[in-house]
Amino acid sequence: MASIRKEIAIAAAAAHVWDALRDVGALHTRLVPGFVVDTKLEPGARIVTFGNGVVARELIVTIDDAERRLVWSVVGGHLTHHNASAQVFDDGAKHCKFVWIADVLPDEAAPQVAAMMEQGMRVIQATLERTAAE
Repeated sequence: MASIRKEIAIAAAAAHVWDALRDVGALHTRLVPGFVVDTKLEPGARIVTFGNGVVARELIVTIDDAERRLVWSVVGGHLTHHNASAQVFDDGAKHCKFVWIADVLPDEAAPQVAAMMEQGMRVIQATLERTAAE
C-alpha cells in the first residue's frame, strides 16, 4: 500500500486553519477554491468535484476537534483503497503546520494522488494565509 505524506507551514493561526478544514461542506469556498469546485453533503459523506473533473464520494470518518484532525475515505472510483487524514498543529500564535496523509491502493495510483495532494497543499497555504490576513 502506498502511503503519501505532505506537510506545509502556514502563516495563519492553527484555530483559523482548523476552522476551515473542519467545515467539510465548504472545501470549494474555504479551503481549496479552484482545486475543488463543488462540495455536496449527504449523511456521513461528501461528494467532491475537483477542478480537473474528478468526482469523489468521501466518507467522513472523524472530525476530532481536540486533535484538530479530519479523517476521510474515498469509496468507489478507480482506487481499491483510500484513507486520508489532515491535521493542524500549532507552531506559534500566527503559524501552524498542516499535515495531509493518504494511504492508497493500487500502488500505481500513488503518483497521481501525490500530485493532486501537492497541488491541493499549495492552494490550502495560499487560501488560508490570504484569509488570515483579511
